Amino acid sequence: MQNPEVFILAIESSCDDTAAAVLHNGKVLSNVVANQLIHNQYGGVVPELASRAHQQNIVPVIDAALRKANVQKEQLSAIAFTQGPGLMGSLLVGTSFSKSLSLALNVPLIAVNHMHAHILAHFIDEEGYDKPEFPFLALTISGGHTQIVKVNSFFDMEIIGETTDDAVGEAFDKSAKILGLPYPGGPLIDKYAKEGNPKAFPFTKPKVPGLDFSFSGLKTAILYFIQKNKQQNPNFIEENLTDICASIQHTIIEILMDKIKLAVKETGITQIAIGGGVSANSGIRNTLKETESKYGWKTFIPKFEYTTDNAAMIGIVGYQKYLSNRFETSAVVSKARIEF
Repeated sequence: MQNPEVFILAIESSCDDTAAAVLHNGKVLSNVVANQLIHNQYGGVVPELASRAHQQNIVPVIDAALRKANVQKEQLSAIAFTQGPGLMGSLLVGTSFSKSLSLALNVPLIAVNHMHAHILAHFIDEEGYDKPEFPFLALTISGGHTQIVKVNSFFDMEIIGETTDDAVGEAFDKSAKILGLPYPGGPLIDKYAKEGNPKAFPFTKPKVPGLDFSFSGLKTAILYFIQKNKQQNPNFIEENLTDICASIQHTIIEILMDKIKLAVKETGITQIAIGGGVSANSGIRNTLKETESKYGWKTFIPKFEYTTDNAAMIGIVGYQKYLSNRFETSAVVSKARIEF
């Protein structure tokens, strides 16, 4: 019989957001995130600055999460934290704090794979959101990852397709940089794409065998396209920004959907879930939702706040691991790259 009073404190510090959440039996009581705006002026995340900011933010963020949840430290059943993948300096801050707190409170320590958490965020108890049934296909799309994962159970996942070079989030951000948009540029491409014509400028889709992806060639094609047209018209970007963004986004979505269709064909699985920061993209969300009536798939799109890096998704994995007694000792270490 499962314990009706399982309180998990979850800590996420894999990149540039310091996050903490408190979950009670799979339900989120609080989910607090401190963003690091300092990176915007550099056009990307600076690892050293990120780890310093985590050190400043981690205590206030955890304190805020506990207060918002109205939970005392003494009530906690376990501490869950992001072990990897991510920036090593950032991971170390969360890992070290989690180890210390676990030891001080004498509660179990639970290590979580960040990418598993993006997938299993769908199992957070959230009103109005269905949970997928095993097995299902997960499309994990972020700044550092693009994967199709066959999810057989909470702890049995298999990558059946992944990027051979750049991740989809990088393709969005680098395309935005080429257009002169500020960092992070992916959300801005999504914003402008809503007002543009997605068929205005056709870009060639890369030919990659099987279920794998490639985005480096598309980035290069976009760069040459912009350079060529700016030579002919220096105001080309300003005069065509919405159409350019719509065309870039349309191409990227087609690349993703082509591979998902192939994965469905090969596996026979028609339940599709998306996760990761890029799953916040409205074009991707809408296109996936359309497949329900178009192909008869069942799709699962997470609540917006569970798409970008957050601690609630770490907490739901922590909860499932707690129920299975999958705990770590204080010898556990952070891993910038971690076996899936």
